Amino acid sequence: MAVVDDKVVHMFDRDSNGTINIKELGVAMRMLGLNPTEDELLNIVNEFDLDGNGKMDFEEFCRMMKSMNKETDQELVRLAFRVFDKDGNGYITAQEFKHFMTTMGEKFTEEEVDEIIREVDKDGDEQINYEEFVQMIAPSVRYYQQDDRTSDL
Repeated sequence: MAVVDDKVVHMFDRDSNGTINIKELGVAMRMLGLNPTEDELLNIVNEFDLDGNGKMDFEEFCRMMKSMNKETDQELVRLAFRVFDKDGNGYITAQEFKHFMTTMGEKFTEEEVDEIIREVDKDGDEQINYEEFVQMIAPSVRYYQQDDRTSDL
């Protein structure tokens, strides 16, 4: 299996226990432009929670992502970027990111959002460009794409 950057899980793992619970999964899915109901979230957790603990660890989260239609991966990333980039200028300002993360779904604290921005904003311009955004949310996409290629051998 691929070595995986777990920033995606960490970003949604509000209680820092290494897993994503049903509420945290809802936040993750909404950030990807999806709007699952509580029942849908419960069904997803039940389907992909292999160890039956009611939460998804990183591997289980990646398996869930793998089940999504692979042809839509890039479109989902673009859609999620557009959700954050309110003014459509091709950059997510720190303010846009903070607004979304502190007001939508499971609300993050300003300190948590500042930490995410510091980790993601590689060039230090206080904006998240598309490439930085992809690096933030795409590790699971790269993981399951690589896993898929090796499973076909």
